[in-house]
Amino acid sequence: MLEADFKYIIDTFFALFSMVLIIFMVPGFAMLESGLVRTKNVSAVLTANIMIYAVASLSFLLIGYTVAFGSWENTSMSIFAAFMFQMAFVGKTVNIMSGGVSERIKIIPLVIFTVIMASVIYPLVVNISWGTDILSGTMFDIDMYDLAGSTVIHSTGGWALLAAILIIGPRKGRYKDGKIRVIPASNIPLVVLGALLLWIGWFGFNGGSVGSISSIESANTVAKTIMNTNTAGLSGAIIAGVIMYLRYKLFDITMILNGALGGLVAVTAGPDLYDIYTPILIGLIAGALVVFAVPLFDKLKFDDPVGALSVHLVNGIWGTLAVGVFVDEISILAQLKGIAVVAVFAFTSSFVVLFIINKIVAFRAEDDVQVEGLDVNEVGVEAYPEFKRAI
Repeated sequence: MLEADFKYIIDTFFALFSMVLIIFMVPGFAMLESGLVRTKNVSAVLTANIMIYAVASLSFLLIGYTVAFGSWENTSMSIFAAFMFQMAFVGKTVNIMSGGVSERIKIIPLVIFTVIMASVIYPLVVNISWGTDILSGTMFDIDMYDLAGSTVIHSTGGWALLAAILIIGPRKGRYKDGKIRVIPASNIPLVVLGALLLWIGWFGFNGGSVGSISSIESANTVAKTIMNTNTAGLSGAIIAGVIMYLRYKLFDITMILNGALGGLVAVTAGPDLYDIYTPILIGLIAGALVVFAVPLFDKLKFDDPVGALSVHLVNGIWGTLAVGVFVDEISILAQLKGIAVVAVFAFTSSFVVLFIINKIVAFRAEDDVQVEGLDVNEVGVEAYPEFKRAI
């Protein structure tokens, strides 16, 4: 067998294996989000997650991939493996948005937005960062380093979520008489399972983004990337637990898990560039940011049941900046410019699209529907029919 053929086969297998790990994030998001909402909305959340995966993937196949990369040509691995790897990412931007507006969003307008996000908005962000770059040669051309998408994926989803929250508003009864009503999670074991599935999926998310494993150098880079990814998650979880205990004398498992996810988001921009110690600091800062950002967004009345703004938007920004801070060869100004360009485009385009869709088909479920639960009204199947539904 020729060496070129061997590398082609190995890298094709590597892309497909990484894709499978990333797909584990589909049940990861589904379990995490369904565990954090009330029992009366669990089936609706699960249905939304499955529809996002199906609709986003097909939209990316038919339109989005070509918008992002211009063509299907690839000489280093099978074009089908290259597509499948990129396809595994696309639904995550909508998962971030849908989780943050859980318990009051209807499925049909969400599906419509998914089509547009997967066909146009996200592929254009990919185009100017990883793809053919339609902004090349213009004043808006960006030279941002973002290996696996701290900004391209996580911040894009976070900006879309912020636009959605501004348009849709909070859940009924979440903020009343100037006070924040605590709405507890319904199933902590599912939250833990979901977070750990996301954590496992991140190894394919970041490791696979190296692009090749068919040489000693690239294999070492992949291994270091995965190790650094895990390290940032570990330190994010630890610092979140420590801060929560110091403040409240309690270990809040949901905050610990979000601290871990925040660390994973933050390290995603440059895990291949760091030494083995830098991700510890990146994760510590990320976990702390999550702990302090969650109550801040609540004070602003940005109702986010899963903490997606704190995990994905805040730490998507921090993680992209961190590359410029900790890697000498990377300009922090270039990172800032990339963050700014993506922020303006992702937020503005998402807001306009969401606003128009909302005028045609309202995103927000009516108050009486929210009280009864979206399981009954949106999908007709209750996840826990033997339980009394909470108000």
